[in-house]
Amino acid sequence: MLPAKTGLYDVRSITDLRDLVHQSAEIYGDADAFLVRNPQTGTLRNISFRHFRHDIQSLGAAMRHLGLADARVAIIAENRYEWCVSYLGIVCGTGTVVPLDKELPEHELVTLLQRSGAAAVLCSGEYAACIAARRTELPALRHIVDMDTETASDGLLSFREMLKAGSALSDADAGEAWQRIPGPDGGESWRHPLDPDVMNMLIFTSGTTDQSKGVMLSHRNLSADIMAVAKLIYADNNDLILSILPLHHTYECTAGFLTMVYLGVTICFCEGLRHISKNLQEYKPTMMMSVPLILENVYTKIVKKAKKDKRYSTLRAGLAVAGFFYRMGFDVRRKVFAEVHESLGGNMRLIIAGAAALNPKVSKGLRSMGLNIMQGYGLTECSPIVSVNRLDNYRDASAGFPLPGVEVTIADPGPDGIGEIVVKGPIVMLGYFENQEATDAVLKDGVLKTGDNGYIDRNGFLFISGRRKNVIVTKNGKNIFPEDVELYLNKSIFIKESIVYGVDGGANEDTMVCARIVPNMEVIVEQFGQVPLQDDLYKLIKGEVQKANKKLSTYKKIRNFDIREGEFEKTTTKKIKRHLELSTLINLEGMSKSFDGMSKSFGGMTKSIGDMTKSLGDMARTLKRK
Repeated sequence: MLPAKTGLYDVRSITDLRDLVHQSAEIYGDADAFLVRNPQTGTLRNISFRHFRHDIQSLGAAMRHLGLADARVAIIAENRYEWCVSYLGIVCGTGTVVPLDKELPEHELVTLLQRSGAAAVLCSGEYAACIAARRTELPALRHIVDMDTETASDGLLSFREMLKAGSALSDADAGEAWQRIPGPDGGESWRHPLDPDVMNMLIFTSGTTDQSKGVMLSHRNLSADIMAVAKLIYADNNDLILSILPLHHTYECTAGFLTMVYLGVTICFCEGLRHISKNLQEYKPTMMMSVPLILENVYTKIVKKAKKDKRYSTLRAGLAVAGFFYRMGFDVRRKVFAEVHESLGGNMRLIIAGAAALNPKVSKGLRSMGLNIMQGYGLTECSPIVSVNRLDNYRDASAGFPLPGVEVTIADPGPDGIGEIVVKGPIVMLGYFENQEATDAVLKDGVLKTGDNGYIDRNGFLFISGRRKNVIVTKNGKNIFPEDVELYLNKSIFIKESIVYGVDGGANEDTMVCARIVPNMEVIVEQFGQVPLQDDLYKLIKGEVQKANKKLSTYKKIRNFDIREGEFEKTTTKKIKRHLELSTLINLEGMSKSFDGMSKSFGGMTKSIGDMTKSLGDMARTLKRK
């Protein structure tokens, strides 16, 4: 129930994640914490909150018995129940968890294992063999635990066997909140203390292994973020969330996993992006964490189907009618757009969007169809949620209000109010792992400089303008946020995605705004009935660029663009790896300048050779006269 004055839900206090697990097991008991599908039989298994706690305790006991107390332990796996048990089994009394992106190339995984000094890896079967083969490169690695094998073999431990062994170790003290665990030598039992203010989570940010930073988070960081998020949403054990985004990413881990355990929500796992539609129909979830790319695809398919069925005008009329009645106090959106809701399983009541900016047109359109969307802003360094739009107070282009207990300010704002977003509060990280220089550059006295630009409007809404390092600064001192320009380009149905960047125009020219554009070939072929010739495709995209330019200030207008055939490389949360694309563009630009320089050098050499030839000719004529 909402307190009248604050507009926030009442929440219970937790001191750390171990306390969270214990409280949830006591409150929700035999209710379903997970629905887990058997990959061989396809049958579903219900796992209660009490059973979940027991598995966490058992794994923790087994790991401590192996001598992994206070060690760093990595997880490499797809979203699955064993991942969740591993994460909490590690942080609730064993040591520090290091969740790694399973999509990384093998050599990058090995590099991150080296950098973290991981003493053990808990992983899916497909990764166990490749990690074992590279074991000589990992001197700190003592154990590899296979989540899929039934029994230990070839130097690999079995996750299932560890649960059984750990259960036997902990059964004697099963009545306590947390059991006493025998030490590695089998000696006396003791209860392992937990310090909520030290690093227990080491999260590597996106990027190459040399560029990625290890973010150090504590139990207090995550507990504060979980409680603050829970004040803004209502959920209970009648809810079921479909876990789609990768759990190694802090966004899904904190909001889609840990917060759901705190609230008593049942978790089920998507079998992969290709299976989203099928899983939505099978599980019929009430909640979902999403990224803009997924929601934009949903919206595009709705519009595309309406046009194909010659019902686009009906769709627009339905939006207008539903909007009118909603403003009058009658919510008929789910009835008017019943087909849309059925495509999402029929029970979807809340979608939480994050990881990147959601196109306001998409946000507004989906909300007009009766889908409650909460869009927010966050970063790994803040555990990660910083701000969220409220369901009853929403701005489609904004990132909402700061979380309760979190202070957000704008440093050094310009005339337009845009400056660097600064965050202060218990959610702010401890620092970067073994990188004091990087830590000192962004963190001082618990205040974090995020590296993101934005502004806060008169109503307190936070708006994100883009990454500070991406800003294009013209020679006239004007700032251009590429994400703003990309938003105008990406509104075109013929443009799938784009990257905007700046190029030095030379001594007498201002910085040029350029774009690399990926055409939406599916829409283009559907619209024109065939794959266009290169010249025709260029003209089409040029026309869309000109339309975008009409809405942009003169200094922001795109002066040059090129077309990319395939999609941009993305992270597992579907954000474009901008730095990789831009480094390629910069290298090409540098090569172009080098060729220009070589051309000038060759030109100079040619002139010198010409001068030498002329001199030799003059000498020959002089000798001839003599």
